[in-house]
Amino acid sequence: MNILSLTPKATIILNPFVDRFNEGGPLFMSLILISLVLAIFFLVKAFMTLSKNVPQSKKMMRLAADAGLLGLVIGFLGSIIGMITAFDSIEAIDNVSSGMMAGGLKVSFLTSVFGTLTFIISRIGLLILKGMHKA
Repeated sequence: MNILSLTPKATIILNPFVDRFNEGGPLFMSLILISLVLAIFFLVKAFMTLSKNVPQSKKMMRLAADAGLLGLVIGFLGSIIGMITAFDSIEAIDNVSSGMMAGGLKVSFLTSVFGTLTFIISRIGLLILKGMHKA
């Protein structure tokens, strides 16, 4: 049983996400996770200061946009570095099966997916905030 989960049902849900996180490479996935947490923090701060301090809210919106974009760029950087590493391994082995190739490509794209999700989450929050600013 996983230490992070308290119930067997949570273990079923948690393990695939933790496995994918580790497959994508802890360094890049952790940096993207930090970007996601920062984007959410800035969005929450912007929501909290929306009616009291509009300039502060707009500043938080810009920071959230920058954090989301940073997550996207880190994701693509991790993907490119992962593909270079995979191609280096393929070059060294010389005889690669299609399953091995597909597995390497899957792992290299995990950071791109997580970075894109980070960007999308921050953009959805920004769209909601922009709609609330106009009202």
